[in-house]
Amino acid sequence: MIFDEADGIFEFLRGTLPYYTIAVVPIIIMVSVTPVLGAHEFTVYRMQQFDLQGAPHGCRNSIINVEARTLNTATYNRKCIVARLSELSQTHYQEVIQQGAAGLLILLPSNISSLSAEQQQHIMELERTLLEEEVNIPIYFTQETPEMEEIYNSVQKSPNNERAGTAAEELIGSVTTSGFQMVISGSSPKPQTDVQIASIQGKLPGFGVEEQLPTVALVAHYDAFGIAPALSFGADSNGSGVAALLELARLLSHLYTSSRTHPRFNLLFLLSGGGKFNYQGSKKWIEDNIDSSEGSLLPDSLYTLCLDTIGTDDSLYLHVSKPPKDGSPGSFLYKELQNVANWLYPEMNVSMVHKKINLAEEVLAWEHERFSIRRLPAFTLSRLHVPKLLSRMSILDTRDKVDVDKLARNVKIIAEALARHMYNLSGTFKAEIFSDGLAVQKQFLTAWIDYLSSNSRSAQLLASISPRHPLVTTLEQTMARYLKEVRTSIFKPDRREPEVVFYEPAIAMMNAYRVKPAVFDLFLAVAIAIYLSIVYFIIMNFYRVESFLRQLASPVKSKQT
Repeated sequence: MIFDEADGIFEFLRGTLPYYTIAVVPIIIMVSVTPVLGAHEFTVYRMQQFDLQGAPHGCRNSIINVEARTLNTATYNRKCIVARLSELSQTHYQEVIQQGAAGLLILLPSNISSLSAEQQQHIMELERTLLEEEVNIPIYFTQETPEMEEIYNSVQKSPNNERAGTAAEELIGSVTTSGFQMVISGSSPKPQTDVQIASIQGKLPGFGVEEQLPTVALVAHYDAFGIAPALSFGADSNGSGVAALLELARLLSHLYTSSRTHPRFNLLFLLSGGGKFNYQGSKKWIEDNIDSSEGSLLPDSLYTLCLDTIGTDDSLYLHVSKPPKDGSPGSFLYKELQNVANWLYPEMNVSMVHKKINLAEEVLAWEHERFSIRRLPAFTLSRLHVPKLLSRMSILDTRDKVDVDKLARNVKIIAEALARHMYNLSGTFKAEIFSDGLAVQKQFLTAWIDYLSSNSRSAQLLASISPRHPLVTTLEQTMARYLKEVRTSIFKPDRREPEVVFYEPAIAMMNAYRVKPAVFDLFLAVAIAIYLSIVYFIIMNFYRVESFLRQLASPVKSKQT
């Protein structure tokens, strides 16, 4: 029965099969070779890239357009390696660089504060390794969101990502599976133009002839540093120093508003920029004030006290380049810091650390060394015993690293010691000056730490917005509330021999496209060629096919008759 209409079917195939073949083949090709089965777009943060004193640092490239693999793959050549930060060891990193990977995407834990101390130490050591020398491949960071976890697991489970036992297994895996193409387009990194690093100064003039009164300067740099500029929050280093300086300005300003408590003492306040890049802001400020024709108070100051990383721990170290002589203002301050700490907080330890300035190093250890180089007495007060601790320059320096209770305690110690110096009170004076209405406000400190650690404060991002970054404006307005003659000085790198060069972009958008591997196109082309050959053979020998089908149909017809 089914062959009754065989003549009609044969006639249809004879007349239209070649045309249907021509139409169907492109459809099959389009369906089979669809390059994008799924696409994802997410924000990535580029690794540091800068030049300091002519020496290049960080990654020197930003463009990626290759397939993704994980650390388990057999080879990294011309692949974008996707790795969890906790899994990326220094050995893995060196292999990625040496094997010629085309890019590295590092997934950051969604909750960094939950990492163990060992994991955090591993991450900080890895950050230092990444920044030890310049890197030619683009390196990016992103948060390990559910979407990124899905991409990572998909790449990791792919047979292409496994170290196959035989070449045949590798070939079959390449044909049967799909992967992800990681793409970041755009231009190559370029230097930032019109870089402006702002430093904000203000003062509390003492009672009497200002130029004849003793002067003390309080300094803190407000920028932060980490492996990626857009992830540098610096809650403790040096958000705690900034918050402490602003609280000191608020507390001490109360003493200068009443004629009964107005001391015969000048106080200078400076929030310097570019602190993480060899303290360029304070360097510019010192030069402006020493060479100023307006009668600056800095050259005749008794000392400069720099605040750096004081947001936790039960120890404070007064770092000096030259120990102050007995009876000098610096020695008096140090003794008062110890006396106040022992009296109010017995658990506290205040000690002095002497370290000579090493001009051979690329970066100075502490901010006070900028002043000491110009023969100005200066010290840095910090909870850190040594300057090169990894926590000072890490993306792990987040809000949870600051203990506001301990920060408030440290501010209290500094304020009491300064007040005893200003009013010439001996160590036997046992009365709190800053109490009741003049007490340290934890709410004030908490608000500033929350604000400073809520956004990146890398010098690149703070200097890239013209005319003024909102953070700089906020700091300037706050200082103007408590201090007088508040103004901003701008540091611009030299055009011919810039002290520091920043590069952009710091933030980019990465696209992850689900694609078939390139070898799949070869096998598909072979399959299409075979298909077309079969179709061509059928067309050219259609009369034989028709004869064969008629022979199959003839017995059926005879039985019916």
